Amino acid sequence: MRYSYYPGCTLKTMAKIYEDTALSTAKALGLNLTEIKEWQCCGALYPLNTEEIFSFFSPVRALLQARAGGEDKLLTLCAGCYNVFKRTNKAVREDGELRRKINDYLEDDYIGEVEVVHYLEVLKNDVGFAFLAERVKKKLTGRKLAPYYGCLLLKPWAEMDLDDVENPTIFENFLTALGATVVDYPYKTECCGSYLSMANEDIASAAVGRILVSAYKNGAEAFVVACPLCKYNLEEYQKELFAAGREPQLKLPVVYFTEILAEALAL
Repeated sequence: MRYSYYPGCTLKTMAKIYEDTALSTAKALGLNLTEIKEWQCCGALYPLNTEEIFSFFSPVRALLQARAGGEDKLLTLCAGCYNVFKRTNKAVREDGELRRKINDYLEDDYIGEVEVVHYLEVLKNDVGFAFLAERVKKKLTGRKLAPYYGCLLLKPWAEMDLDDVENPTIFENFLTALGATVVDYPYKTECCGSYLSMANEDIASAAVGRILVSAYKNGAEAFVVACPLCKYNLEEYQKELFAAGREPQLKLPVVYFTEILAEALAL
């Protein structure tokens, strides 16, 4: 199975282990991920003002490159990039005026025909969790892992449509296929406040604190994430707690789901 692949900025820098483990596990599972050429930053945030069409150019250019490469699917890993691409694609399909303006500027005819997929979706729909379970060489038996969705993978539901927005199961089924024990906790789909961490640190810290304590009290030994921003926030808030001496017992590692997959595949 072949896919065009958009890495995004963070996976080439601070989240390099995310990309490395994704590519190695994809290869082990028979997936061919071809990085598109000359990609640009997706913008990190979906533009809500459709009058400012310049913010749409970068994601549409990447989708055009995927189409030019002969692939009908563009795969992403970062939850932020996935959110931008998925929502942009839907807007291009459904908003004729926006589509006309973008295509006039880019001198092309993109109509939203390339499907945007997340690696988790590919593992579920194209590989299959049952097949994945058969390929596991090192079962994660006894590992109590807390899946953390955050907001960008799931919301807004009408545009993302990855899973049930309030009670998703894709992360849980993925971890179960690897043999891990899934920890359920109330805050797994709540925002960690990542985009507020610079503007309003108190709000972001309070949001992350609720998530951390909730997972810890429900028996989690580690968080499993799909977003570099979420990973950063969850880790940095714990450092603040340690430094302040407020929660010395609270220490939950935060890992990408591809790291857990690489471990289970004995890579």
